[in-house]
Amino acid sequence: MTHSFTKHALTLYPAIDLKNGQCVRLRQGEMNQATIYSDNPGEQAQNWNDQGCKWLHVVDLDGAFAKKSMNSGAISEILSHSQVPVQLGGGIRDLKAIEFWLSRGVRRVILGSVAIKNPQLVYEACKKFPEHIVIGIDAKKGYVSTEGWAEISKMKALDLALRLQDSGVSAIIFTEIERDGMLSGLDLEQTAGLAHHLHIPIIASGGVGNLNHLKALRTIANQEPCIEGVIVGRALYDGRININDALKVLATC
Repeated sequence: MTHSFTKHALTLYPAIDLKNGQCVRLRQGEMNQATIYSDNPGEQAQNWNDQGCKWLHVVDLDGAFAKKSMNSGAISEILSHSQVPVQLGGGIRDLKAIEFWLSRGVRRVILGSVAIKNPQLVYEACKKFPEHIVIGIDAKKGYVSTEGWAEISKMKALDLALRLQDSGVSAIIFTEIERDGMLSGLDLEQTAGLAHHLHIPIIASGGVGNLNHLKALRTIANQEPCIEGVIVGRALYDGRININDALKVLATC
């Protein structure tokens, strides 16, 4: 797919991953490799807000395995403390759950495993809740992973993205699992490949460890304007990157 070459600011999405009501970060999606960063999700959301972020990316890790929301209290605390839009994923598997969270202030709901197992739901959700549905495509060596990254399918990430390209989703979040939480850099090749073949905004995720990783994404995005933003987790919590510096790198200049 041919895109025009235009520079555009990329959106920074600080990540708040929830496990047992706490803010954690995993390594390569392993629940037993969780580092706890805060036991006050609402306070963490306020902190990211105060530092200048324009969005928050929230994932209910327990919910992803349980196939239903498991950290509702923590999510509600985040919503009550955040002055910026929140996108939420993890365990949301039906229209009722989507409607529940949108009615409570979530701006966008992320559908993950259900997108590959029940693509019709994606189309129905986009029709009923236009501009409020995002697809999360998590891949390991290019193949889609489901059920909280516990299962690897035989479908390639690009094939799933192409299948859902005309569904009406607002964005696709692409995560390369083997890089997630490892601080070794994004999988720019796969991210650029998706952006090149799609007309849906792509949000990069998995592996940001320093500002150079964001600069590299900034360079790729100048060539692939469908790249819309990036999710950053561990590097923000560890202080390797601060939000103000990240926003400057991701700006248009």
